[in-house]
Amino acid sequence: MTNLEKVSSTIDSAELVARKIWLAGLGAYGKSFEEIQSQYQKLNGETTRMFEELVSKGEKLEAITKDKFKQNTAVEKRVEEVRQKLGLDSSDTDTRIDDLSKKVDALTAAIRNIA
Repeated sequence: MTNLEKVSSTIDSAELVARKIWLAGLGAYGKSFEEIQSQYQKLNGETTRMFEELVSKGEKLEAITKDKFKQNTAVEKRVEEVRQKLGLDSSDTDTRIDDLSKKVDALTAAIRNIA
């Protein structure tokens, strides 16, 4: 083997090694890209699932809250009706107390006059 052949063989070997290094780098990049893409898709799917789960729970809580609010409103309305029937309506209470106080004062004065 001549010197030229040795140099040529060395260059070919170096080119082969350099090419393998280049291909290994490309392979590592491709593998990393695929792994990142896979993780992204998994995370995106998990995020979508979690979001839908939260929406579902929110809908259930909203329905329960609306039902409780309706029940509470119905009870409050019924209590207000009873208060009005008994004459305990808050708007009339002060007026009624004043009227009753005047009547008690008048009865007290009448009793003093009789005594």
